[in-house]
Amino acid sequence: MEFMDCETLLANRCRRRSFLLGAGFLTGLTVASQWHPVLANSRFSGYPFSLGVASGDPLPDGVVIWTRLAPNPLNGGGMPFVNVPVRWQVALDEKMTKVVRRGTVLATPELAHSVHVDVRGLDPDRWYWYQFQAGREVSPIGRTRTAPASYGYISKLNFAFVSCQDWQNGYYTAYRYLAEENLDLVVHLGDYIYEYGPQPGGPRQHNGPEILTLADYRNRHALYKTDSNLQAAHAAFPWIVTWDDHEVDNNYANLIAEDNQTQEAFKKRRANAYQAYYEHMPLRQSSLPKGPDALLYRRFTFGNLVEFNVLDTRQYRTDQPCDDGLKPRCAQAFDTNATMTGSEQEQWLLKGLDKSRSRWNAIAQQTMFAEYNFNSNPGPGVFNVDQWDGYVAARNRLLNFLNQRKPSNPVVITGDIHSSWVHDLKLDFSNPNSPTVGTEFVGTSITSDFPTGFIAPVKAALPNNPHTKFFDGAFRGYVRCQLTPQTWQSDYRVVSSIVDLNASVKTLASFVVQNGQPGAHSI
Repeated sequence: MEFMDCETLLANRCRRRSFLLGAGFLTGLTVASQWHPVLANSRFSGYPFSLGVASGDPLPDGVVIWTRLAPNPLNGGGMPFVNVPVRWQVALDEKMTKVVRRGTVLATPELAHSVHVDVRGLDPDRWYWYQFQAGREVSPIGRTRTAPASYGYISKLNFAFVSCQDWQNGYYTAYRYLAEENLDLVVHLGDYIYEYGPQPGGPRQHNGPEILTLADYRNRHALYKTDSNLQAAHAAFPWIVTWDDHEVDNNYANLIAEDNQTQEAFKKRRANAYQAYYEHMPLRQSSLPKGPDALLYRRFTFGNLVEFNVLDTRQYRTDQPCDDGLKPRCAQAFDTNATMTGSEQEQWLLKGLDKSRSRWNAIAQQTMFAEYNFNSNPGPGVFNVDQWDGYVAARNRLLNFLNQRKPSNPVVITGDIHSSWVHDLKLDFSNPNSPTVGTEFVGTSITSDFPTGFIAPVKAALPNNPHTKFFDGAFRGYVRCQLTPQTWQSDYRVVSSIVDLNASVKTLASFVVQNGQPGAHSI
């Protein structure tokens, strides 16, 4: 059924229900927010659903649906400092005639009038459609899908993974094509926004200088969310998201900033960034930040076919060794106390892999996991120490675990480096005859740049890295994956240009992993 006129439905009862709505929705938030006036007869200065709709974190019985009221999205949202009732409904059909769940929540100023509804009581492994209403305004209709029943048999899962979408570097044409794919899920591996100020010369510009305040981060997220192709991709599928560095500050590590910010100043900046990220993503309340801290690593199981271990390799990591950068490794890179994930997350990952009953075990994370020596000449190796190459002992702990405990078919999916790679994961990367214990697929960016002058040197170093089966730095796009009980196929889908709105798409390369046989093969 269509939404009724919200004024007719809500005007009389919103006043007497204001406390109950506030108390129900704002659990875990400040008590003061429960006492904001409730705007029953909502009037907006512009279309309030300007940032679209999204869904995410699918479970067998539920999914999170999201929107944000923002009639003036690039200037703080344009909402008054009041609570606003938002009606939502979930249906079995795209015309919203077979509604199975509905309710009303409050969009509050404390969360920039964003709405995160954790819809439960849904059937597993099926498509649903959803929509929001505020006042007389109705949102676009989104489509989402629940996960299959826990460890139930499924014969196929289609998903894509994406990362790194620098607004200033190009258009999101890749998302237009991704939205048309036959997918069940999208996984975003980080760098959803970029924190930099305007950089003249690109096809479009950031809105303001480098972002620091909560208002800055909110406006930057809103800018990115205004893109129609990104909105289409969010509206088409549920997303599982995690962050990398640019959601806060390039190459930050824990509470260590890239530049000379004090730790106290960076704490405030990280708190601002984490809150704005939560406000703009389809995340459960369990990921709601507490100041500069937020729980983002989590696990999703899709029947008996695949389990996704979603990592956070920025919030807990130790500082990059050797003063960061691309260089020969110093002793710090081999420090047994150095960590990408922190001890608690590392143990969570290993225990989850050990208990998994899934055919495929995906590790969704940010920076390249496999070793890569960028030096094509004899002499000391040259490594990117912001990647796992700067955290050798931590990587070796995971590789040894994969070799000894042998979880079924481990596959690492990675973003960050703005280029496409395929690696066999070796127990000992210095020995080509060492056991292969897993596979890594590294996806290129949606738009972010890979320096063209760096492509030839990387290719020249390929003979020194026999575990690397594929590299491309010329194209942007996404990776489409089809999983069955017997195979994992990754198709590298790329667009012909990121500055041409009418760019075409093609499959640049395809690789397959066979069940029980770690390592990828070109097809």
